[in-house]
Parts: sequence; C-alpha cells; structure tokens
Amino acid sequence: MCLILFYLTSLAAQSQGIYGKWKTVDDETGANKSIVEIYKKEGKVYGKVIEILEPFDEKTLCQNCEGENKDKPILGFEIIKDLERQGEYYKNGTIFDAENGKEYKCRLKLVKETGKLQVRGYISFLYLTQYWIRYQ
Repeated sequence: MCLILFYLTSLAAQSQGIYGKWKTVDDETGANKSIVEIYKKEGKVYGKVIEILEPFDEKTLCQNCEGENKDKPILGFEIIKDLERQGEYYKNGTIFDAENGKEYKCRLKLVKETGKLQVRGYISFLYLTQYWIRYQ
C-alpha cells in the first residue's frame, strides 16, 4: 500500500512539470536558501524568489548587482527569464545569481526519477548545475 501511495505521489509531482514552487539549495553548504516560483508568462518561463529561508534574511539586498538592480531586495527578484521549452529542456533564457550579481544562460530539466529540478547556469562551455526540490 505504501509503495502504491509513493508511486501516485511521484506521478502527481511529475505531472506538474517544472511549474510551481522549488526550494533552492546552496552548492557548498547544502543549506536551503530560498523558494523560487516557476511560472509561465507570455509563452515563456520565468522564476521569482518568493521566500527567503533561514539563516538568510528576507531584507537582504543585491549588493553585488549593478545598474538598476543595485541594492534591490532579493525577495521578489525575477531570477529566471525568457526560457522556452525544447523537448525535455527549457532553455534560451537566463538565470541571475544575486550573490555575485551576474547573469548566465540557463537550462532547466525535470529529472523524472527523482522529481527534482535540474538547474544549469553556464557561460560557453563552463557550467554549474544545482538540483532544486519541489516545495509543497
């Protein structure tokens, strides 16, 4: 019975695709950092920080940002922009790293076996991959 319940729960999570709320995880420490909501707007995929998790501060400002984003609150920040679906991937858009104030090309993929969201930011052939966890 437990196995059937687990299977049905994982199918429900997968059927939601990439849209919804995701918990971001720090690469180095493994600490939960924020909740990002992934949504569709004007036919493209976007992601916005909707909650900052402890030990971070909800009033944290983007100090390393430049231009109009300088000292803008990270809470509410649209960090993923303009992704388009291409098969099992969402790409051709960008992801913004508020810690260093830089924007990178982005690719998202739902890993069906684990239900996690593979988030890859890259510059030419150099990339960094994170795995975000669906947030209920």
